[in-house]
Amino acid sequence: MTPASVPDAIWAVNSSLGAHRGFPENRTVDSSVPTSAAPSAAPVHRVQGWQRAVLWTLGRVLRIWGATLRFETTPASLRQLTKTDEPVAMVLWHNRLFLGAEIFRRFRQGRPVYALVSASKDGAWLAAFFAMAGLRTVRGSSSQHGREAALLLVNVLKAGNDIGITPDGPRGPRYEVKPGGLVVARRAQVPILLLGGTFDSAWVLGSWDRFCIPKPFSRVRVTGELISVDQLADRAAGTDLIARRLAAINDDRPAAGAGVVL
Repeated sequence: MTPASVPDAIWAVNSSLGAHRGFPENRTVDSSVPTSAAPSAAPVHRVQGWQRAVLWTLGRVLRIWGATLRFETTPASLRQLTKTDEPVAMVLWHNRLFLGAEIFRRFRQGRPVYALVSASKDGAWLAAFFAMAGLRTVRGSSSQHGREAALLLVNVLKAGNDIGITPDGPRGPRYEVKPGGLVVARRAQVPILLLGGTFDSAWVLGSWDRFCIPKPFSRVRVTGELISVDQLADRAAGTDLIARRLAAINDDRPAAGAGVVL
């Protein structure tokens, strides 16, 4: 597993489902996934022994790191972030993935959240990392079977679980919304929960997405905004709305102002 693949373990759901491309080449699905349409079986790779020890150590470091962050939000955002009476498709920019697991732990505990992960050996590392972060995985997808992958995620939502999506992942362009998340949410008839993170102090990597790593003990302004099922009815208008609102709640300038400190 390369360093660049570690952030993808947080919310790695390819968002180009609607274009029938962009999934790792494998078609298996983990037997724990609540789906009635599992694809044809193939080996699902899993990490063992020393690999689990390495991931456990990394997971502990990231969990402690995340716990030092000072989250701020508004009362309105707090209501959206903690609203758990129905499943949602959580959407955030790829370069905010570091915040994904911590947002889940602080605001969404008690609600399973799934992400799509390849059944390959690389996917095994990601799936194990997910588990240590308290997240779950749908194992298996294919670049030639975008409809099938979308159906698996729709079934996860219909079973009452959340999913996580990066609409500009996995390789960009940065801040460009692909329609996959909207397609899945529309088919499952669930709202989208947009996630925003504005950093007071962070390291910015030289990757395609300018990946952000908040410095320990720094302040992060977190925003949650629900997009209703009705607002997703028109595909083009819904995609444009998601892009505009994500841009509005993810400011690349340092965080300013005070809110509810969590």
